[in-house]
Order: sequence, then C-alpha cells, then structure tokens
Amino acid sequence: MRWEIRLAGFGGQGIILSGYILGKAASLYDKKNAVLTQSYGPEARGGACVADVVISDEKIDYPKIESPDVLVAMSQWAYHTYVKSVKNNGIILIDSDLVKADGVKNLYSIPATRIAEELGKRIVANILMLGFFTVITNIVSYKAMRQSILSSIPKGTEGFNIRAFEKGYEYGRLIIQKGIGFT
Repeated sequence: MRWEIRLAGFGGQGIILSGYILGKAASLYDKKNAVLTQSYGPEARGGACVADVVISDEKIDYPKIESPDVLVAMSQWAYHTYVKSVKNNGIILIDSDLVKADGVKNLYSIPATRIAEELGKRIVANILMLGFFTVITNIVSYKAMRQSILSSIPKGTEGFNIRAFEKGYEYGRLIIQKGIGFT
C-alpha cells in the first residue's frame, strides 16, 4: 500500500517538522518506507509551507505526490490550494480555527490552535494535529508516532508535546466514536 500525504500551512506552524516526524514514525518505528519532500516560500514566517510524505509497505520508486490520499490543511491558503487535488475518497484534516470548509467529503476538523492555546502554547498545534492524524488515518501506529515525537523535539519539552499529542489523539477518538466532525 502507498499513501501520499500533504501537510500544508504557513511558515512558523511546524509543517516541515510534522512531515519529518510522520516520515520518521513510519520508517524507523513502523518499519515502512517513507520519503519527505518540502517546500516553503522565501518568508521565514507566514509564507506558504508544504511537507509531502510518501509512505509505503514497498519500495518507493517515485517520491513525489501526484494526488494526496490525505491533506492536512493548517491554513485557509493550504485548503484552497490543495483541496481539489485530493484523491476521490481521500481524507481531509483541517484546523477548524484557521480553515473554513464546507461541502467536502471525508472532512475531519479539530480546533488544534485553540486546544494548543488552552494547553498554554499555540506552537504545539502541529503536534495536536499529528495525534488527530494518527487516529483518523491509521497510516502509522500510535506507538510509532509517540516515539517519533519524543525523539524529534527539543529536550525538556517532552511532557508538553506528549500532552498535545494525546489531546489530538483523544479528540480524534471521540469524533470516531460519536461519528461527528465527518462530512
């Protein structure tokens, strides 16, 4: 199986780090193959930012995404730019605090920025989204994603980041159990 995942938003949201963590979770901890490609605008913060991750059980012979199976949109720009490229029956995950979407199939939303602010730091919205991604897509395991986060973040921030991951994961579990947040 081959999964094409596009994470997109703006600089400063940790999009590239999220792609790195996702690819590392798949390759090092779930023993799959993974490739990360990234692009961002010339602005350090606020510019366009994209991390494309290809994950496969088999050898990856082409590392570019043609049509994502999963789109994670952390900004309105990202949503508008990439929503039409998602495969039929693909999954779209949005930060509902920053993205307005309607009439789209297979859409799941989480108020990642708001939950991160409630935790005390907006900067972990990307880690919340990784927790949400993990439970909604089942592409990588909970254990692999948790290990990848712990091995990828600055020392001294482990507890805070894992709390953010857990919040995103639990939010996703509630959505699945209650059948809400899905169009």
